[in-house]
Amino acid sequence: MPGKLKAKIVAGRHLPVMDRASDLTDAFVEVKFGNTTFKTDVYPKCLNPQWNSEWFKFEVDDEDLQDEPLQITVLDHDTYSANDAIGKVYIDIDPLLCSEAASVISGWFPIYDTIHGIRGEINVLVKVDLFNDLNRFRQSSCGVKFFCTTSIPLCYRAAMVHGFVEELVVNEDPEYQWIDRIRTPRASNEARQRLISLMSGELQRKIGLKVLEMGGNAVVGYLQCFDLEGESGIVVRAIGTACTLDKLSAGANANAYTHPNTAPASNACNSPSKDSKEPVFSEDPPTALGPLTPLRVLPSSSPPPFSSSKPCSRQSSSSDTDLSLTPKMGMGSGGSVGKEAGPLKMLLRQQTQTALEQREFPFFTLTCFPPGFLVHVGGVVSARSVKLLDRIHNPDEPETRDAWWEEIRQEIKSHAKALGCHAVVGYSESTSICEEVCILSAAGTAAILNPRYMREGCLDIGSGDHRFDEPSPPSCGFCHIPYDELNMPFPAQLTYCYQCRRQKVPDVLFTTIDLPTEAAVSGKGCLIQARLCRLKKKAQGEVNATSISNLLPFMEYELHTQLMNKLKLRSMNALFGLRIQISIGENMLLGLASATGVYLSALPTPGGIQIAGKASGDLSNEQHVLSIQKRINDAMAKNKEMYHINPPELSEEAAGSPIPEPKQRSRLFRSQSESSDELSELDLSHGKKDAFVLEIDDTDAVEDIHSLLTDAPPPAGFYSCNTEVMPGVYNWTSGLQMFTSVRVLRLSNANLTNQSLNKIFTDMCENLLKSLYFKLRSMIPCCLCHVNFTVAVPEDELIQVAVTAVAMSFDKEPILEKLGDRAVFKGLYPMPPCLKQRDLSSSERCSPLPEGRSRSLRSTRSSGGGGGGTAVTVVKMTPLSFLPGTRLIKYLGIINMFFIRETTSLREEGGVSGFLHTFIAEVFAMVRAHVAALGGNAVVSYSMKECVFMENPNKNQAQCLINVSGDAVVFVRDTDQEATPTLIHTSCGGTDGPT
Repeated sequence: MPGKLKAKIVAGRHLPVMDRASDLTDAFVEVKFGNTTFKTDVYPKCLNPQWNSEWFKFEVDDEDLQDEPLQITVLDHDTYSANDAIGKVYIDIDPLLCSEAASVISGWFPIYDTIHGIRGEINVLVKVDLFNDLNRFRQSSCGVKFFCTTSIPLCYRAAMVHGFVEELVVNEDPEYQWIDRIRTPRASNEARQRLISLMSGELQRKIGLKVLEMGGNAVVGYLQCFDLEGESGIVVRAIGTACTLDKLSAGANANAYTHPNTAPASNACNSPSKDSKEPVFSEDPPTALGPLTPLRVLPSSSPPPFSSSKPCSRQSSSSDTDLSLTPKMGMGSGGSVGKEAGPLKMLLRQQTQTALEQREFPFFTLTCFPPGFLVHVGGVVSARSVKLLDRIHNPDEPETRDAWWEEIRQEIKSHAKALGCHAVVGYSESTSICEEVCILSAAGTAAILNPRYMREGCLDIGSGDHRFDEPSPPSCGFCHIPYDELNMPFPAQLTYCYQCRRQKVPDVLFTTIDLPTEAAVSGKGCLIQARLCRLKKKAQGEVNATSISNLLPFMEYELHTQLMNKLKLRSMNALFGLRIQISIGENMLLGLASATGVYLSALPTPGGIQIAGKASGDLSNEQHVLSIQKRINDAMAKNKEMYHINPPELSEEAAGSPIPEPKQRSRLFRSQSESSDELSELDLSHGKKDAFVLEIDDTDAVEDIHSLLTDAPPPAGFYSCNTEVMPGVYNWTSGLQMFTSVRVLRLSNANLTNQSLNKIFTDMCENLLKSLYFKLRSMIPCCLCHVNFTVAVPEDELIQVAVTAVAMSFDKEPILEKLGDRAVFKGLYPMPPCLKQRDLSSSERCSPLPEGRSRSLRSTRSSGGGGGGTAVTVVKMTPLSFLPGTRLIKYLGIINMFFIRETTSLREEGGVSGFLHTFIAEVFAMVRAHVAALGGNAVVSYSMKECVFMENPNKNQAQCLINVSGDAVVFVRDTDQEATPTLIHTSCGGTDGPT
């Protein structure tokens, strides 16, 4: 037997009264793993029983340890009738299987019942002994680390990024297996919860095996979703990015663990003979500036190295291909490389392309990258497909669904190719299901990547060979177009980059990734949303699917148009973190696009918006058009001021950019000093001639323009964005509060039009944001980061909007000078050094539980308290991958939980809002308890993937399903002494022994 699982039931508290006669409970516990069940003794007539059971031992395969949760059921013993269930706890064993993670799970877990919610708590100890040597260990995927965070986790470094992994498992839905006998809510819900828990364990194990095959040891950007397909079954699918991660040794808790590659690679820096064979690249911009200039002359003076590498590049010998795969393909190096540039540029580009094309899908689920990873960004690529679930021949097999996703991924890949890109970053997949129709969607950002991350041993820090580095300043490289200017895949206005004046850039840039750390931004960013509703006729089967697929392209086009208009209205020129959702209901489609708008200094200044009226009927009155035009101009001026956007003047810009080579320098000065027509050739988009024209030709257009102007700006002191970090704000304090809010709206009147429906939906989203601003007014100045909206049409005439975000306060210091703040922003990659400490009162208030209950959630373990430190307080939760003012010292594993709650007394529980509020608070409590039991004190990259609400108001019933995930971590405050991390380390180690 490769593994032994041991569990001990210590005690319970605050149990509910189960015997009416005595007002007490005769509680006992069943502990089940696989097919083995153990029971504790009955502890009679007590609401706070002390079982102190023996250790229950399960001998199991390590595959089972990955697939199955430990199931703990608390029951009330009845002599004459069946025992009554009090509730259950599912404990995921996976975090104990990693060598670096916790070695014991110990703490108070809320006892959860799908009908009554949390009913008391139980104290459990769980340990795993894996008695097998490491070689055998590799047969299952034990030891592969999973991270929800979409950037390289903070205390690791990426030795290699292998690429895309995906998997999907299917099973019958227990909810639809009750035909032969009457459905009982508790049995059905628990069967579903257990099944989904098993499926996500199996899925994680299968993905882990794929990662081991690729030679990786971790999955970053792990995104797992459920599709409840009704009678076709339940699908659990996941995508992620396989990497090889090395733990960084930092400060006091330094692990004496270095990657085997580091030694040879650092030698390579010293000996010139090796240097030419295996280049090592610096990630540290300041040191990079030293050797750059002498080396840059090399290419033009000595062509032989390049010509010699051409014939070799076809062989597979490592040293030659390594040389030709050097980073930052001479994409923008036309000026410095001289005559050799053309063929060399092509060769290097082909090399990377072939390296990535060997993979089936060169997709990456990451949205935030180490500096230098992104070379160029092409733009958003997306694909959608409408499918009929009842056409699946054998619903229990995953083949059909695999083929569907394959089709969509191929389409995304071909779109990226059309943009001249060889990879897709910020990639995600989603579905929307209504009865038998299912929309599959996928989106990402086409990009050209730096190939050094795809090869072993080339990522080490230290001075390296910079001969091929792109000479343009790094802050604008990613904006340059990757596609060929002459055969562009679509019409676009191109201008020279406003920073380096060498490469062409587009007039706007839409992406699904976070703002790269090196980007130069003017002013602050803001959340931009486009919202759209479209009615459709109720229909069945193929007719329904056809009408939906006919509507989709128009909806997407309209959402893009709205985004573009709102972007221009705010005088911004780029969108980051773009997420477009389209969900289907029986008689309508909802579309919601959210993104963060910014002003990128490298892109041209957006022109104004001009209104042009058609000379027809009463719309043509000039007054009306003029008044709208005036409102738009006012709004633009106000926005510029509000977001501190002051586009840099050209002369200033040129002064700020690094001094180019002599050839460029003459060209650059000429462009400023010589005749004005030379200048106009460079920037085509100054002044009114580039105004964005909106035509008023029908009522829809009027409505579009009004919707453009009705978006209420956030109140003074508030900013919002849906990316990890707000562009333009750098001085975060440690005040932090995460929240989740769900609104459900029932549409009353039957004769709705598209316009009225749009208005209702827009108002609903606006009011949700307004209520958040109102509730958080005590945190001003404050920024809502990672604002994540999800929309759904769970039933006919029901619209549901859920939002999860984190409010972070920042210091009201004047924005630093441009160069200064760029430097600060760069520091954010390894760990935000600039985050300031402030009193913790606001951040400690984030527990949604009443005081009494939250106290019981604090971990009773001595971790952190062993040497006189304070006990672990309420576990912090955030959707971001970091906590301001702190350092993450350990990742303890992934939290992936699925809960169902049902009620038959909806009105008595406070209606829909009372029911949902209680349920979400209980989900928070359970997540916190599981993290505390692992020895963690925070959850980062938290997200609520699924929140499905169903209501039957006539029968006073409602049901809700929630799926949440995140990374459990241990953090220490920056202000703590260096001794603290060791204290936490040793005390964690200490608690393992005596338990």
